[in-house]
Amino acid sequence: MKHMSKYFFSICLFFTVVFLGQAQEIANDTIKKEISATKPKPNKVQVVAETTTDSVPVKKDRYGLRVGVDLYKLTRGFYDKDYKGVEFVGDFRLTKKYYIAAELGIEDKTTDDDRLNSTATGTYIKGGFDYNLYNNWLDMENLISVGLRGGFSTFSQELNSYKIYSPDKYWGETPVITDAKKYTGLTAAWAEVAVGMKAKVFNNLFVGFGVQLKLLLANKEPEDFENLYIPGFNRTYDGSFGVGFNYTVSYFIPLYKKQVTIPGAEKKASKK
Repeated sequence: MKHMSKYFFSICLFFTVVFLGQAQEIANDTIKKEISATKPKPNKVQVVAETTTDSVPVKKDRYGLRVGVDLYKLTRGFYDKDYKGVEFVGDFRLTKKYYIAAELGIEDKTTDDDRLNSTATGTYIKGGFDYNLYNNWLDMENLISVGLRGGFSTFSQELNSYKIYSPDKYWGETPVITDAKKYTGLTAAWAEVAVGMKAKVFNNLFVGFGVQLKLLLANKEPEDFENLYIPGFNRTYDGSFGVGFNYTVSYFIPLYKKQVTIPGAEKKASKK
């Protein structure tokens, strides 16, 4: 009888514990349902916006210095015996669209005209800005640019040979005078519009080409003849107007990054 009472008491205790556990679980489920019912449901637009914000990484543009050389001037001396020269190019990114740009060069060009043969030797520098018209996407850094430059050159002219013009054909052609004369301390200044493009072909390596339309603003000439060629400006046969061309290869040196701001994103964030 004593064993039966212990057995009966154990069964009752077991069912009591099971009952209390189930009652606790029911109570917890009821409380959770009440809390979820009183909690406001999230807006679908907010959920989509939060998911989009979390999934899209922050885009940053690279800013830095790009330096290079003009391959056209560098290789021209191989096939043109009357020319030697080199031009270094560079630009620095200021904003998303604007770049500070500059060119520095040395030229030695002999011009053989009908009446004279002269050699211009000197250095030049050009500076200004470029505006990028191309809208890059993803991590592209290509440029289709238009810009303005101011140029200044200091050079010398050596008159190698010349002929004196004579309208009288009776005595025949006048002989060539080879008494060389050299004029130093000559200067010239001009303005130009530059149009070009640069494309990234490898990591940080760019190739590009450009065309420049030039307007001569100041020109100090020798006493006896005109400057037929000005380093940095090129030929002056067409008066005050000139044309230039370059084909460049350059390397980009990244210095820092800026986060890309989406137009209107800050206003939407402030309204929230």
